[in-house]
Amino acid sequence: MEKNEIKQHWENVFATKQETEVSWFQQYPKTSVAFLELFNLPLDANIIDVGGGDSHFIDALLEKGYHNIYLLDISANAIERAKKRLGEKAKHVTFIVSDITDFKPQVKFDFWHDRAAFHFLTDEEKIYKYVSIAEEAIHKNGYLILGTFSDEGPKKCSGLEIKQYTETSMSARFEIAFERIKCIREDHTTPFNTTQNFLFCSFQKK
Repeated sequence: MEKNEIKQHWENVFATKQETEVSWFQQYPKTSVAFLELFNLPLDANIIDVGGGDSHFIDALLEKGYHNIYLLDISANAIERAKKRLGEKAKHVTFIVSDITDFKPQVKFDFWHDRAAFHFLTDEEKIYKYVSIAEEAIHKNGYLILGTFSDEGPKKCSGLEIKQYTETSMSARFEIAFERIKCIREDHTTPFNTTQNFLFCSFQKK
């Protein structure tokens, strides 16, 4: 699919489906928060949620007192939904409507979080671009947290092909600039009572 087709796909998803009508919905992103707490970041850390849509990870960050928060998503509709839900608290978040492979960061990040965006990149050029942007955008000793479908998870999401990962294959993508810290597998129960097996890996910038 071309970039404009991909953007239109996601604009349509967020225009037509409620948050509980998409498979990735979580009331509380406990695994992402657990990784955040593992690294004991200061409250002024620069944190970005890549492909975050209208996920509740931003809410959790705000509740913990973080205030240099960035939310990037390809869908303007997703961003508007997040703003509406956050209300007055949205003023503490910098919202960015962009395809991740076009992203030109204006700051360096201490914590880069991506749950279920990276695996939508299925061709080598886009994967390489993502990795290069992350390498450039994350501070030395900063953290990268990635959640993707595992090799035991679905092969499609929202009607789109995805790329499955193992601990080995994900690590191989990032090992030049990052040290792997730990990986876990997790079964995510969707709002439709189906199960998706995720792989979450954490890395530290060398």
